[in-house]
This record gives sequence, C-alpha cells and structure tokens, in this order.
Amino acid sequence: MCLGVPAEVVAIPDPEIPRARVAISGVERVVATDLLVEDGLAVGDWVLVHVGFALSKIDADEAALTLEQIKLLGNNTFEDELESFKSSAIE
Repeated sequence: MCLGVPAEVVAIPDPEIPRARVAISGVERVVATDLLVEDGLAVGDWVLVHVGFALSKIDADEAALTLEQIKLLGNNTFEDELESFKSSAIE
C-alpha cells in the first residue's frame, strides 16, 4: 500500500531546484517539490509525500493526526510505509 505520508521539511539545498530533504520518524530523503513551487516551502513546513513527490503543504496538527491514524491502521502499515520511504529516492 502506498499512502500519502506527512513529512517535515528539514532542508532545501538549492531554492532554484524543486527538491527538499524531508524527514519521517528520523528517516530522511529528498523529495520532488515541483507541485509546491508556488507555496514557498521553508524548513519546518510539513508536506504530504506520495511516491517521492510532496503533494501538498499541511499544518503540524494535521501531520500529527495523520501519522497517528496511519499507525492505528495496524498490520505494520506505518512500518511498511517507512521502509518504502527509506528505500526510494528522487534525484
């Protein structure tokens, strides 16, 4: 299952390139931010990530609630998503 998972923006290496380093539960990776160019992302923002793309900007409360709901799904859903997050990359 591939869910949209909240991740916090921890770095924007080059503001001219639509990429950001994000973190979910301590796991970091680079995601494409092409869809959010107009949103003015900053370190500390939260985004909803799906298959390597930041789809939308969300607030911290929504991020926390969504992460909690994913964990409540059980059946290792959160752990599976985190493992998928670790093993994929956008360059």
